[in-house]
Amino acid sequence: MSAQTAYFVQISDTHIGPSASYQRHGQNALSCAERVVEIINGLPQRPDFVVHTGDVVYDPDPDAYRLAARTFARLDVPIYYVVGNHDRARDINHFLPMGPREILAEDRDLLSYAFETRGYRLLVVDARGPDEIDPHGLFSARQLEIVRDEIERNGPPLVIFTHYPVFPLNSLWMDANMLTLNGPSFHKIIRKADGRLRGVFHGHVHQNMQTLRDGVLYASIASVFAQFGAWPNDVVTSYDTQHPPGYGFVHLMPQQTIIHQHTFPRP
Repeated sequence: MSAQTAYFVQISDTHIGPSASYQRHGQNALSCAERVVEIINGLPQRPDFVVHTGDVVYDPDPDAYRLAARTFARLDVPIYYVVGNHDRARDINHFLPMGPREILAEDRDLLSYAFETRGYRLLVVDARGPDEIDPHGLFSARQLEIVRDEIERNGPPLVIFTHYPVFPLNSLWMDANMLTLNGPSFHKIIRKADGRLRGVFHGHVHQNMQTLRDGVLYASIASVFAQFGAWPNDVVTSYDTQHPPGYGFVHLMPQQTIIHQHTFPRP
């Protein structure tokens, strides 16, 4: 099947807590997640799916995942999840239903899979490393093998989803704490996809950011919950309270990829 125009919504870093009243930094996480579901269901263009690029919850608490499951079950389209550093793959597999997919890692402590829509192949890769490197990410040898196998096949146009940024972001604090430690190894593999790769979408940085490296587009989206400051000379983390929650609406088209970045008033 040749690629047609497809649409998806990217959300990220909802950080839902174990109760409806849960707050961090003076902000209620669940109300923002509920509002973004309402917005997505009311969009003038129906997306083919929603992808959540990680940190569904703040702590891997069963009650938090149950709240997340009830919230995102209200979506009118399928949703897919990426493991964030605040998540556990086993919990996502257990608590959060997803759309149809091809499992690429049988280990329930990894969350790597693929799915297809309108002639595109969408690949989700788990880069959550051991707790001692948190909040950095790390692709295991198995994850890199999954990516390599995907790139080497002669398949349809490809989009990759992960949680962590691959390259430095010109922010002292982010570059010291937030990167995928072996990101260059991942990048070396995916560069071989040439024109087949339409983009790598990630979360974790709580900001709209785009990095273009060797012709590969890496794009993050603002958090549904709260944004980080990320100025070049920032040496400590801070929350940017001036900027509202957000989501992305992505157009996958036969000749181009278009990313619309939206914000919405905090409930």
